[in-house]
Amino acid sequence: MAARQDNSATRLDDAARAGWLYYVAGNTQDQIAAKMGISRQSAQRLVSLSISEGLIKVRLDHPIGRCLDLAERLRARFGLDHCEVVPSDPEHTASTVGVASAAAAEIERCLRAPDPIVMAIGTGRTLKAAVEQLQPMECPHHKVVSLTGNIAPDGSAAFYNVIFNVADTVKARSFPMPLPVIASTARERELLHAQPMIASTLALAAQANITFVGVGHLGADAPLVVDGFMSEVDHKALQKAGAVGEICGWCFDAEGRLVEGLINDRVASAPIPSREKGLVIAIAVGDAKAAAIRASLVRRLASGLITNERTAELLLA
Repeated sequence: MAARQDNSATRLDDAARAGWLYYVAGNTQDQIAAKMGISRQSAQRLVSLSISEGLIKVRLDHPIGRCLDLAERLRARFGLDHCEVVPSDPEHTASTVGVASAAAAEIERCLRAPDPIVMAIGTGRTLKAAVEQLQPMECPHHKVVSLTGNIAPDGSAAFYNVIFNVADTVKARSFPMPLPVIASTARERELLHAQPMIASTLALAAQANITFVGVGHLGADAPLVVDGFMSEVDHKALQKAGAVGEICGWCFDAEGRLVEGLINDRVASAPIPSREKGLVIAIAVGDAKAAAIRASLVRRLASGLITNERTAELLLA
């Protein structure tokens, strides 16, 4: 019974999206089919369902309607290639629940592609929450590559590295980055990256067709500091240099420019894949991250975004 209700709710969400795209955004049914990754016949049925269920009136009578409006405004403001906004819980505006579900659905959609793809995966709490919601799949024709090292400063496995979780759930070939998240010195990073196995993994990451990353902030409770990857000395130096956020350890300022020197000389992560070759989707939510998310979009470190209403409003303010 619960599964049937979940399917019904998902279908209404799809109908609301199709109805908004058709009646509000003015898309044709062919365009709706392309944007939603469905057949034209399915798009037509969903548009009809949005009418029969009373979702379409003068406005879209469904919570997702406001989210679609916010997503469209974010697309226009930052020139995004992909954007999805989910409803916020008024009492828990930084909750990852809805965002994680939406991100999981998008990852699954990409993995359903019949032709082989290379998917790059970053790290972070929200991304980990999304990966934990993935449905089991059989995707042996795809490759999933980690952008970040999977070794914590004490030698243990990095808790928020998700490459093994993805590989186990979707049965795709996986390529972890057997490196520390941050090397001790720039020279150590250089030597590690020169190893043939690492060099081939870095080359594969650069070929990614689709990339999913988390966005971290560099405020008082910065994840890199809380999780023990960055010292307070490095943290204060980055703040003094104007750094506001990080993606896979790469620290950037309010304009999205990578901070020269400092910790960026020691980050062992692969470079963020080219937005010219593939889509890079940031999965991020929360007031504390707003400045970091905005900076990443301004500089197109990410060309797509999955977030919630509250965060979207802050980005558009």
